[in-house]
Amino acid sequence: MPVVPLKELVDAAFAERYGVPAINIVNDLTLEAVLAGASQARSPLIVQTSVKTVKAYGAKVLFGMWQTMTEGIDVPVTLHLDHCPERDVITECLGIGWNSVLFDASTMPVAENQRQTVEVVAEARAHDAHVEGEIESIKGVEDGIGSDTEPRRHSLETSLTFLRETGVDVFAPAIGNAHGVYSHRPDLDFERVTELVEATGVPIALHGGSGLDDDQFSDLIARGAAKVNISTQLKITYMQANLAFLRDVAEPADKWDPPSLFTHVRQAVVDMTVGLAQRFGSAGKA
Repeated sequence: MPVVPLKELVDAAFAERYGVPAINIVNDLTLEAVLAGASQARSPLIVQTSVKTVKAYGAKVLFGMWQTMTEGIDVPVTLHLDHCPERDVITECLGIGWNSVLFDASTMPVAENQRQTVEVVAEARAHDAHVEGEIESIKGVEDGIGSDTEPRRHSLETSLTFLRETGVDVFAPAIGNAHGVYSHRPDLDFERVTELVEATGVPIALHGGSGLDDDQFSDLIARGAAKVNISTQLKITYMQANLAFLRDVAEPADKWDPPSLFTHVRQAVVDMTVGLAQRFGSAGKA
């Protein structure tokens, strides 16, 4: 299967009530590994890139890696720009070939957020791309974007007006979720997801997925969370796999073989991806 639009993945997941893993990659190794994991699990996959990663590699280089690694891919995948408040980065990525973007204007007044999101949606449509929107910051800092302040939650009517006026394809509400590592089990507002879905039929993006329990995932996915974001878990898996391997080879110090390290880390990320697909119900859906 080729690279497909974001909406094709989330609409199918929304209809059948499973969640598509949306994993933030950090380099070429993690990109290849999550793709391999999705193929092994026979799962659709949303590959996400942060603004930080785009700037570190350069959009053209990063997209070139994506094109090469998805050539001949046998499961449906899509490329998404996560949490981007910078309009010029959105324009660059859409122009190069990203399939969707999250325009993160959550720090703006809702009216200005809405006005600019309408413009981003129009820009995306010109590239046959899709848009995720949000009007509330998700608590926690991720790749330099965000805040540790508890976000203000807007009324249901404010959210519905935003969705109606902007025409975004996916919506990311604040429901007590947070980026980063949870210090305790979060108290999530499950009913808010139900209210939004019943009123609009728009698929929900669940942010701050790393660290939620299986019962929380299952409940939210059943209510319409069709896109499940994973960033912190990928970073932890990647770093811990590196650390464990390097500790094992440090003594005796005559086994310094980078390809062996890469193989070990790759397998850890592949296994993580397969596990996520199984947890979210997307395994076997490709």
